[in-house]
Amino acid sequence: MEAGIVGLPNVGKSTLFNALTKAGALAANYPFATIEPNVGVVPIPDARLEIIRRHIESQKIIPAMLRLVDIAGIVKGASEGAGLGNKFLSHIREVDAILQVVRCFTKAPGGEDITHVEGTVDPIRDIETINTELVLADLETVSGALGKAERAAKSGEKEQVARYEVLKKLAPVLDTGKPARSVKFDDPEQAKALKGMSLITSKRVLFVMNVDEDDVNGEGPMARLVRDYAAKEHAECVPVCAKIESELAELSDEDRMELLKSMGMEEPALNRLARAAYKLLGLQSFYTAGPKEIRAWTVPIGATAPQAAGVIHTDFERGFIRAEIYSVADLEKYKNEKAIKDAGRMRIEGKDYIMHDADVCHFLFNV
Repeated sequence: MEAGIVGLPNVGKSTLFNALTKAGALAANYPFATIEPNVGVVPIPDARLEIIRRHIESQKIIPAMLRLVDIAGIVKGASEGAGLGNKFLSHIREVDAILQVVRCFTKAPGGEDITHVEGTVDPIRDIETINTELVLADLETVSGALGKAERAAKSGEKEQVARYEVLKKLAPVLDTGKPARSVKFDDPEQAKALKGMSLITSKRVLFVMNVDEDDVNGEGPMARLVRDYAAKEHAECVPVCAKIESELAELSDEDRMELLKSMGMEEPALNRLARAAYKLLGLQSFYTAGPKEIRAWTVPIGATAPQAAGVIHTDFERGFIRAEIYSVADLEKYKNEKAIKDAGRMRIEGKDYIMHDADVCHFLFNV
């Protein structure tokens, strides 16, 4: 699962991406890897890992990781190939969710003006520019596929019928400028067909408000406009000052904490952004803990115990017998696994168990 960072030119998109990846590289005990240019893997800050380590001695901690893609900047006309439109659209189709960086700052780090592609700073106009290009790209895809889908549906095969019904419902909605995600598909076959189309506007969106240094909490007039817009779209938004985050990423732990304190911040805003992106992707963490490592593993919300075991190793899923599970809250309350068992809080779960966020697991398997 991965999220793509998108935005107009000069909104701070790449600055945020670089700050995220640098923060991941510098954080103690946080493994980091750059997979290819403009693609990075960053850790998900998780206080529960330290709670576990307080009660289970271990050599190291490994957090859950999030894959981020810094996608080529979009300009008006991208859906028709303007700028790097074709590259932008091909990359954004491959990600699972979108982090849309919106400019809510007025000055550059040195105090000078940064030229906006439209000449003025207007976050809602910027959002709608990108949304329009994405909708137009999807409309072209849907319109081009409708005729073939209609002919294929005449076969009566349920997959082909479902695909045609989805396309038929989406075409008029996209034509009015609304995204594909605004259409609800309760029929399982149609929902499956929609997922297989990889439409850009069916992806979930998180608005990242790149704010001025004196508005780190995103309470200024421009940020408020974005908050109101996101609320109407049933979307989340996170305020981030790219300049501050870039500085924090370059500092030692001690200096970082001092700068955060001076600005009235408890943690880097990028921590909140990483957690929000994790949630946006519909992901949750479970843990394994032992003397060698305490590790957070990532599964989609709704995953079963065997599927979770398979994230560790495919053999674990294939030979799954049962899982011994307790919560981080249980560990914090009872202090160790023996006390958890004595209190009757250690659960034995089978193949139908649906994983909960913050489960700590021992998997039993046979291969």
